[in-house]
Amino acid sequence: MLKEFKEFAMRGNVVDMAVGIIIGGAFGKIVSSLVNDVIMPPIGLIMGNVDFSQLYFNLSGVEYPSLAAAQEAGAATINYGAFINTVLDFTIVAFAIFMVIRAMNKLKKKEEEKPAEPPKPSAEVELLTEIRDALKKGT
Repeated sequence: MLKEFKEFAMRGNVVDMAVGIIIGGAFGKIVSSLVNDVIMPPIGLIMGNVDFSQLYFNLSGVEYPSLAAAQEAGAATINYGAFINTVLDFTIVAFAIFMVIRAMNKLKKKEEEKPAEPPKPSAEVELLTEIRDALKKGT
């Protein structure tokens, strides 16, 4: 059983998949930072100094000065600002993946469009061709 697991784990596809997952996780963190630290602050500024990460609906009926205070008090909240940030994260990641796959598909299409070289004749056919050509020259 250990041998089978080793063969499975060392297959190229599994290693490629692991590398893709690790890079994807790192890419997700970069996109989250891009959304939270670069994109959302100017949008919030344009909308009147709104911090999207602090937007929430308080379901408890008690007023709290901030989302952190409401969460610390254990109040039930709907954090729609965090949801907006997450949707934007997803949209950017999905678009980036779309662009990568689109580029890969274009490269594959170019490879498919190249005409395949005709197969080389077998050794027997080459030998018979040489014999035929030699006989033609000799007569």
